Amino acid sequence: MYRLARTGGSPELLRRLARRAEGWAGIVDGDGTVLQAVAGGVRWPAHEAADLASVAARELTARGTGSYSLDTDERAALLLPLERPSPGRAFHDPAFHDRSHLDRSHLDRTSLDRTSLDRTSGSRGPVLAVVAPKPLPVGLATLMADAVMPLALSWASENVERKRRRVDLAESRGREAVLHLLMTGQLSIAHQVAGALRPRLPDPVRVCVVECSGGQRDEVARICADASGGRTWIVRCPVYARHLILIVPAAEEAREQEAGDGRTLGLAVAGLVDDCVVGVSEEVRLPDTATAYRQAFHALAVARGLPGRHARFGAAPEPALVVGAAGARWADALLAPLHAHLPRRSQDPGSQELSATVASWLAFSSHATQHLKIHRNTLAARLRLVGELLGLDLNRVADQAAVDLALRIRATPTLPRSRSGGAAASEDLDTVLRAPGVRDWAAQQLRLLAGAGPIGEETLRTWLSCEAQLAPTAAALGVSVPGARKRLTRLEAVLRRSLLRTPSARYDLWLAFRAVDLAA
Repeated sequence: MYRLARTGGSPELLRRLARRAEGWAGIVDGDGTVLQAVAGGVRWPAHEAADLASVAARELTARGTGSYSLDTDERAALLLPLERPSPGRAFHDPAFHDRSHLDRSHLDRTSLDRTSLDRTSGSRGPVLAVVAPKPLPVGLATLMADAVMPLALSWASENVERKRRRVDLAESRGREAVLHLLMTGQLSIAHQVAGALRPRLPDPVRVCVVECSGGQRDEVARICADASGGRTWIVRCPVYARHLILIVPAAEEAREQEAGDGRTLGLAVAGLVDDCVVGVSEEVRLPDTATAYRQAFHALAVARGLPGRHARFGAAPEPALVVGAAGARWADALLAPLHAHLPRRSQDPGSQELSATVASWLAFSSHATQHLKIHRNTLAARLRLVGELLGLDLNRVADQAAVDLALRIRATPTLPRSRSGGAAASEDLDTVLRAPGVRDWAAQQLRLLAGAGPIGEETLRTWLSCEAQLAPTAAALGVSVPGARKRLTRLEAVLRRSLLRTPSARYDLWLAFRAVDLAA
């Protein structure tokens, strides 16, 4: 029994008892709830045995006795409390070792037999229950008495582990919620939620995305916490099961670089874990965490092809920072119907929830269901509503790019919005993209593309015109789908941006191509 407790815990102990009894063995709470059960060689439905054990457990609780038996015409239930013994007290139950109490004359009665097997006070805690066919196997009562001690210890240990996992899950979900609030620009609420956790949210920050091999994420999270001295926010990515998101205090990291060996946390993690890949963002203010995450994700796509498995996002301005007042007014006008939306029913999503939904979908595509913890049908319904409110077709990359740019502009509240010179003409997206600052931004975005030759630009333009779908792109280019995928993978290395995996640079590239075409 002790060997089984060490190697298999309570499931193995229950399985041994069930096989020995040729019936059912389980742990039942005082209210009759079956907490864990195993059926071994049962000649009747297992739920009937569970029902009999539940009735017996409730009877035991009501009577307040210790051990207990209850039987019917065909089978009997034996119960023994899983109380851990007090120090210096043997747990062996003399009544159970004395088989005369389980004489067949007691178990052959047709009515339910409530025979108390000892005189010790009972417990409302869990009990060991065994349901076996009559006549009971010889030595079953003794086996149960011998099993109680290791089973009680195993069950207590497993309960502690279950509680620890619940605490870890609660903390992980709390950190995930803080990250979601930062991504959607709700800083005050993020600070309130983060106040119950540690450490406090830093500002300014760098965001690192660490890609781990399968099953190593928890261990890598521990390594990251140790390497940063507990000062980094570590979040298990809700979308990608192999990703960790690190929010690193940029000011402290810069001081440590000057005083130490110049190694950042990202470089340290890449050096400590052999098969992980790290992408690092630029230094940003805390309200720009969503931008920093996109940068780190693009840097991750580059790092996969580098021997050091580490890359930092190159300096590149955000399009939202170069659109000027005209872009700010255009974004306000485009998103006005969405922000003015009032749900017809209290359970329907409001404007803020719809904005968060479309922002998550633009960033993560279908993975937004995991990010937002909603069903795919709920996501589809919300996106249809957003498309109707904005008058756009969200299946088109052009309209997706417009909404993505507008949301990023809205998340940059420092942009001026006053109309210069009293101009009355309303701005549209083409007007915004004709601005000199946007033209310069577009040229900078596409400068690296020159290294890929004309095939690179043709591939990208075709992919975007085919709504970023691989099969139509391959048909239009006259290549196979794997061939089109390989071309785009090579372009990821050239552009140092992620294309095929979300968050993707497809929206920035569509805007850049459009700005260049308008300028021409």
